[in-house]
Amino acid sequence: MAVSAQDFPRIPGFGPAATPCAGALCRPVPTVTPSDTNATVAALFDRNRELISLPVVEGSRALGLIKRHVFQSEMSKPFRLELHDRKSCVAFMDTQPLIIEADTTIERTAMLVADSQTNALSDGFLVVRGSEFLGVGFGLDLMRMVAELQEAKNRQIMQSIDYASVIQRSMLHTSQEILKSELPDSAVVWEPRDTVGGDFFLCARFDHGVFIAIADCTGHGVPGAFMTLISSSWLAQALERDGPADPAQLLGTLNRKIKQSLGQIDSRIDGEQSDDGLDGLFVWLNQRDCTATYAGARLPLHVLRTGAETVTTHETDRVGVGYVATPTDHRWQNRTLALHARDMLYAATDGLTDQIGGTRNISFGKRRLRELLAAGRESSATEQAAAIMRAHGRYQGQHRRRDDVSLLCLRVK
Repeated sequence: MAVSAQDFPRIPGFGPAATPCAGALCRPVPTVTPSDTNATVAALFDRNRELISLPVVEGSRALGLIKRHVFQSEMSKPFRLELHDRKSCVAFMDTQPLIIEADTTIERTAMLVADSQTNALSDGFLVVRGSEFLGVGFGLDLMRMVAELQEAKNRQIMQSIDYASVIQRSMLHTSQEILKSELPDSAVVWEPRDTVGGDFFLCARFDHGVFIAIADCTGHGVPGAFMTLISSSWLAQALERDGPADPAQLLGTLNRKIKQSLGQIDSRIDGEQSDDGLDGLFVWLNQRDCTATYAGARLPLHVLRTGAETVTTHETDRVGVGYVATPTDHRWQNRTLALHARDMLYAATDGLTDQIGGTRNISFGKRRLRELLAAGRESSATEQAAAIMRAHGRYQGQHRRRDDVSLLCLRVK
């Protein structure tokens, strides 16, 4: 005896608001029993044009699934109508359809459907609780629910990342305020490639000057942001303990702390040892003596002297901080520059200079950066930084941003 779609009972606890599981995919569909004939099946398919498959149920137990395309193909063959019209509908029933428990998660359901050899994605599958038949699930509904779940997960992840960006920018804002209060003619650009980034900037005030750090940690996005949290935290502790006057020592301390934190010292477990670290430039700007003592790991310091027309680039050690290949006891080198009023100091992470673009699809490069710095020597630090980023954007053109970009510009008082 066929049951109409309108009479099919709604399963309590299943629906859009319920916990996502296979039971939520149950659709009310007509059913037939083994005593029903193929003529009954043909009539049901005719009345229900949207019906893809028809379950065969005996009592509360599902026996199989009659698929529309298979049934109609068989019944359209010569003499099949005469031969099978009055016979039991089980003649064209798939006796081994995909059967899924109602409590199966949507993710697991999707895997079972994808791995099924029964074309369950297009023909549907039976949903049961134990031996009790509950309904039929269809591939289109499954795909829609998987997409909705993925969208919800992505939305939750993005909300978390957005909030992490607020934290990163708040940390940056504090350092920017310190720098502005000590050196009013200064500017910092921090543009992560993604919502959060792997570059960080730190500025701390001391009795006779300011300590400034700009760093490019491994990666970008969320992994890079984790590295900035680890690195900036250890650097802040080292500054509080050792002071700002020896940037090379601070690099060495940070090197050891990163390697220890990430298990990059004598790790014997294959696959668990990371190889992460940072490139950075640390500068102690002694305003009393009017000197800059700096040490760096693969990030140079650019200097434009008062009255000069060209920028001088002061390279630093070619050894990164924290990486597996960097010795634990490596000692970076301090260098000291005498400063004069209105000298300009600049630093940038390689996301700026390595960006591909232009008519030749090559990197932006240090030479182009130096030319821009020299051209804007009479402008304020804020104006220079803005002009550089505009030129950088034009140069990038339609190319994708490759990395996080950070830029520091400051004029000595």
